[in-house]
Amino acid sequence: MPETLLTLKQMCAHFDVTPRTLRYYEYIELLHPERQGRSRLYGPREKARMTLILRGRKFGFSLEDIRQWLLIYENEGTEAQMRSWIALADKQLAELAEQRTQIDTATAELQALRDVTAGNLKG
Repeated sequence: MPETLLTLKQMCAHFDVTPRTLRYYEYIELLHPERQGRSRLYGPREKARMTLILRGRKFGFSLEDIRQWLLIYENEGTEAQMRSWIALADKQLAELAEQRTQIDTATAELQALRDVTAGNLKG
């Protein structure tokens, strides 16, 4: 079965990203599309990497963290990549928990100030 290749435009539509995003990911070596003249063609490997990149961004990972994580797979294999993923996930979970605490504190303070201000208007 021949592998399905996507053009830049098809890849953008598939992942709902801009051409600039794909070119940037290629520039920072997250993606390595095949080249045919000036055209970029994205195969299954690049589609899988893009899925992982977008998932990582959704979870708040930096592009450098994602790049390093993808390199571990290429250089050391699946088990090393999974171990690295666990460490990255633990770090990110702690950071998100801290952000949640900060948001909860800011929300409570804003709500209290809002309530005091609203109370002063009624008085």
